Amino acid sequence: MADKLIIFDTTLRDGEQSPGASMNRDEKLRIARQLERLRVDVIEAGFAASSNGDFEAVECIANAIKESTICSLSRANDKDISRAAQALRGANSSRIHTFIATSALHMEKKLRMSPEEVLAQARLAVRFARNLVADVEFSPEDGYRSDPDFLCRVLQAVIEEGATTINVPDTVGYAVPELYGNFIKSLRERIPNSDKAVWSVHCHNDLGMAVANSLAGVKIGGARQVECTINGLGERAGNCSLEEVVMAVKTRRDYFGLELGIDTRHILAASRMVSQTTGFVVQSNKAVVGANAFAHASGIHQDGVLKARDTYEIMRAEDVGWSANKIVLGKLSGRNAFKQRLQELGVQLDSEADINAAFSKFKELADLKSEIFDEDILALVSDGSVTHDQDQYTFVSLSQHSETGERALATIVFTVDGQEVTSSSDGDGPVDASLKSIEAHVASGAEMILYSVNAISGSTESQGEVTVRLQNSGRVVNGVGADPDIIVASAKAYLSALNKLHSKSDRVAAQG
Repeated sequence: MADKLIIFDTTLRDGEQSPGASMNRDEKLRIARQLERLRVDVIEAGFAASSNGDFEAVECIANAIKESTICSLSRANDKDISRAAQALRGANSSRIHTFIATSALHMEKKLRMSPEEVLAQARLAVRFARNLVADVEFSPEDGYRSDPDFLCRVLQAVIEEGATTINVPDTVGYAVPELYGNFIKSLRERIPNSDKAVWSVHCHNDLGMAVANSLAGVKIGGARQVECTINGLGERAGNCSLEEVVMAVKTRRDYFGLELGIDTRHILAASRMVSQTTGFVVQSNKAVVGANAFAHASGIHQDGVLKARDTYEIMRAEDVGWSANKIVLGKLSGRNAFKQRLQELGVQLDSEADINAAFSKFKELADLKSEIFDEDILALVSDGSVTHDQDQYTFVSLSQHSETGERALATIVFTVDGQEVTSSSDGDGPVDASLKSIEAHVASGAEMILYSVNAISGSTESQGEVTVRLQNSGRVVNGVGADPDIIVASAKAYLSALNKLHSKSDRVAAQG
């Protein structure tokens, strides 16, 4: 019987470290539910000690998710580990993932600790965590650039203390596949008790080799857990992409000989949800989940696929979720049909009031466009259209005037802490004027570092999805808005970003 490859998803932790990708508790829970539908083995829900907001998100996910193991990251100290254990109390299956840097560069420049101090700290951290939970993962940060002799001492010690998973991260994306695979293999061969733990790989994509390195760690090194994110989301160039590594192992089972627990039919829905929640658009030629992943433009390719699908397709589009009906609902659809489609898409709103609000927005949208797509529904519930009590700013209405050769004028009505305000401004175009109208009243002082427009589906009546990324006092946030009117979508996105700036959920940077 083939070995099982454990899929450890860190979209909600390492993926969230992308500038502007931070998510609130409700957004994290929505994605966690989709990961559960995907049958991800381990969900790293966050870094509980980094902020009260992250603690609440981990706690909420631990209480809600029943089929996946829920994990919280912690630094190698008692305070972080205790906080993680507290957040995980409600989980059916929980894991603490503790880490400390082991490379000479990190120990000297960042930690200012000697190797012996790091070894002692690692041992004590795992011992303490093991007294709180049965499942403990240990990561030597910057492990791939660490001295192998020292790394062997550390990993042997933490396994002796009860670590059940050993993760060897390529924290800075420096590895190449053959060398990384042999590095894992060498560690497992040299460490006497290596068979007492599951070995894991966690690769970053700085040189574009995160998936290749991870697969080499599995095939050559014998690792049986891969740490990855939906869409390869993550800081800098991102992490190993879940959809790519999963479909590589599934498609080339003849080579890898491994079983997976993943229900791949939910991959596309997860990809869309993460993209629309974070505002990080999936490029059209992205493997597995890109819009062109199963498209054929060449006449030779089209002819071949029509005659025999496997001439140019090595996997079936429907196996990753592309077979879902494109047109799902319309203006005559009722509330129950809408609620059922939300469930099918993995969206669970908190209350009947939220469902009613979402349905009302859906009916408004259905009056504007004849065909409602899954993407429209996901955008509707992720762009702030369904507002929450904690939102400081909410969109009400907008009017604008523009003509060639003249500066555009815009007037926007929005609420501030529940009170309607009206603000006007001119600008270089209707979008510029609309956003300046908001800023004229709010005076946030934030710098816009990204403005991006993406059509949700492929027609002129499609909703436009806008991402606005703002930076203020070193903090970077994304706002996403969707509407058939791209100017309204822009205003919604700007207000969404301002709401996130208003939130005080500071985080402590960490990386495994």
